[in-house]
Amino acid sequence: MFKNVTIIGDGAMGTVLAMLLCDKGIKTTLWGYDADQLGKFEVARENTIFLPGYALPETLSFEANDARALKDAELIVSAVPCQFVRPIWTRLKPKVPAGVPVMSVAKGIENKTLLRPTEVLAEVLEGASPCGVLSGPTIADELARRLPATACVACEDDTLVQHMQVTFNSDWFRVYTNTDLVGVELAGACKNVIAIAAGAIDGIGAGDNAKAALLSRGLAEIMRLGVACGAKAETFAGLAGLGDLVTTCISPKGRNRSFGERIGRGDTVEQALGATKSVVEGAATCQSLVELARSKHIEMPITEAVYAVLFQKKPVHVAIQGLMRRELKSE
Repeated sequence: MFKNVTIIGDGAMGTVLAMLLCDKGIKTTLWGYDADQLGKFEVARENTIFLPGYALPETLSFEANDARALKDAELIVSAVPCQFVRPIWTRLKPKVPAGVPVMSVAKGIENKTLLRPTEVLAEVLEGASPCGVLSGPTIADELARRLPATACVACEDDTLVQHMQVTFNSDWFRVYTNTDLVGVELAGACKNVIAIAAGAIDGIGAGDNAKAALLSRGLAEIMRLGVACGAKAETFAGLAGLGDLVTTCISPKGRNRSFGERIGRGDTVEQALGATKSVVEGAATCQSLVELARSKHIEMPITEAVYAVLFQKKPVHVAIQGLMRRELKSE
């Protein structure tokens, strides 16, 4: 078990993981890029922007200084949105102790490079730090309430992944290990795009049958892409795949689903994005997934439909009609 952990990113997920670690008596430091914002959280002992209503542990340390935040860390958690991983870690790189592992909780694919978060980390840190990922059905608000939840950690290093598992496992947060780093990260990225579609279905009032079809066919296209990228098919039936997909597509707390619902009700993309203070990972990742799927010659019709709605101004009902009128085929 790691006894000194630094969390990079003071959003909802970074904050709730800090709460979990403090509950276990693990020395935890929370770092934020905005020193003023982080200072306000420290004074209030509450993340008043991204996780309001939950008191932060008195043992939690806040540190905006890069060197001091990272100096004694045995494990570093990267809890910044996917599109910000590169600039944040380029800034932090000179202060990262060599060899200290980094665990990502971001769910996305970087635009233009089409890299997964751990690939971005490995590139920026030039391989000096082993990387892993924690992913699964983890709505932050429910974790803050200590409701029962599960997740998995994936890493190519068997010993490291076990240390990560023990560090984050608790009486109410059960953590499994997984050796399929590619599959776990791709599942987390893709499900956000399907969740936008699920929200649009809710917003337009298409019904539960449509939503069930969306989840099952969405999972099928996620798996196709994953296998083409070297992932294991069984990963997508587990916590990082089906588990996270279901939670994100049905939870009213899911920001990707809520974003899609606003669009289904008639908001523009700009209006829907402006309605939340958090980053809607699926919007940016949708662009990357369309490019990645095309490069692998993989059909992802739902992802393509979401892309058309978000970036080509196709009406939601027209996108749904297009999916329903596709050439008939076997399942």
